[in-house]
Amino acid sequence: MRVLHVITGLNAGGAEQWLWTLVGNSRHDNEVLALSEPGVLAEALCRTGVRVSCAGMRGNRDVLAAVGLVGRIRARRPDVVHTHLFRAQLYGALAARLAGVRTVVSTEHSLNRTRIEGRPTTRPGVRLLYRVGAACTDRTVAVSRPVADLLADGWTRADRTVVVPLGIDRQTFVFDPAARRRVRDRLGVPPDVPLVGGVGRLVPGKRFEVLLDAVAHLPGAHVVVAGAGPERDRLLRRAAHLGIAHRVHLPGEVAEPAPLLCAMDAFASPSAEETFGMAVLEALASGLPAVYVRCPALEGGPPVPGAVHVGPGTDELTAALRAALLRGPWARRPPPGLDRFDPAVAARTIDDLYDELVRGGGRGHGVRTGRGTRSNR
Repeated sequence: MRVLHVITGLNAGGAEQWLWTLVGNSRHDNEVLALSEPGVLAEALCRTGVRVSCAGMRGNRDVLAAVGLVGRIRARRPDVVHTHLFRAQLYGALAARLAGVRTVVSTEHSLNRTRIEGRPTTRPGVRLLYRVGAACTDRTVAVSRPVADLLADGWTRADRTVVVPLGIDRQTFVFDPAARRRVRDRLGVPPDVPLVGGVGRLVPGKRFEVLLDAVAHLPGAHVVVAGAGPERDRLLRRAAHLGIAHRVHLPGEVAEPAPLLCAMDAFASPSAEETFGMAVLEALASGLPAVYVRCPALEGGPPVPGAVHVGPGTDELTAALRAALLRGPWARRPPPGLDRFDPAVAARTIDDLYDELVRGGGRGHGVRTGRGTRSNR
């Protein structure tokens, strides 16, 4: 079976990493079409033998490139088109239908209660455009139960939604002392200096300025945040204002976060709106204490040792990080409880979904909630 994945771009991020996971574990023939910039993950996908192309779309209003999607999709003759992220969910699903594709699937990675990919959900037209894309889609895959609940609140039909939680390949994140030394040498952080870290796009919703405020109250501690985005300069200015510029490291986006996690002594995710919380699970798999404001993957499940939930304020984050650093050094072994996020199950659940929809001519007969993950690289 030929599956064409259409995604907005392939810079390092949760949705893009998940796509890498999915195609790396799928039993079907997968190809990836990025609407805009290929990004660092395009190179990683190509190295694994996955075909990757770019539509060259310059923005949401690039109508010419959007129209060209129809021909690009028709030329590939896929059995299934699977879209990821808002722009691709709209243009990719519409183009797939116009190209005669009978089965269209979408994964919802970024819908929160107040925002979707940085856009307020109350902005005029956002919900309407989402519904247009959803009307062209046979199934929407929600990455967590909270996302499915939001989708049911007027975004798409509940009977066309299936929950497939993400997860991690724990072996990818096994602690590596040599990687710790290499990364710290590259950052200029001495071996005995506490290093707090975060991973994510440098956008307002990730609230990394709160992490900088917390580290300013942890004397001697350094902080590293891996990611790219429009908030980079503002974060650097804030670090200078706090007097900690020499303790702040922003290395840019990374395709493989595991070595950076090895260099850390504690992990923080100050974002108050997350659809899953992949970065928190990755940190835990690396044996780190992980302090977070929101991680739907852990909500409603058994407690995971090392996972520390805090409120959105700076004081709580500071106190939790101080306690984590004082308890170190940690054994750097993944805690029990992460085995329920099995990378093979997610791909099998999605592949089964493709099979059922194709056999049913595009609509299928309902799919059970599955449990899935992130990949073997």
